[in-house]
Amino acid sequence: MDIQPYLSFEGRCEEAIDFYKTAVGAKVEMMMRFKEAPADQQAMITPEARDKVMHAALRIGDSQVLASDGQCTGKGSFSGITLTLNAGSDAEAEKLFTALGQGGQVQMPMAETFFASRFGIVADKFGVGWMIINARPMN
Repeated sequence: MDIQPYLSFEGRCEEAIDFYKTAVGAKVEMMMRFKEAPADQQAMITPEARDKVMHAALRIGDSQVLASDGQCTGKGSFSGITLTLNAGSDAEAEKLFTALGQGGQVQMPMAETFFASRFGIVADKFGVGWMIINARPMN
């Protein structure tokens, strides 16, 4: 069994996907727009939502993250959720932290901690929280 986060960007999903491609090397494994829903479901789709993302699957490292525009309200909220990226080196941790922080907000600057050689927390420009860690043993 595994857990896959499902993020609802409420109208900004395609923008988020493009951002994650650059920031963390995300690969789109699948994407379906609302207009691609079966004909018997089309009456429930507003004209504004037709080109929005109904469902997408992204590969980030070894994990799959699912995403959507949800109800297309324009008000995504990610309160209480934080995704963690385990970097393979201090340099990779710094790179990921900087990339995800573009247009976002640093919540804990990248630093050495008692449990990791590099650790930091940032909310990206969509409000998604990210913890970046290189937990290799410290000498």
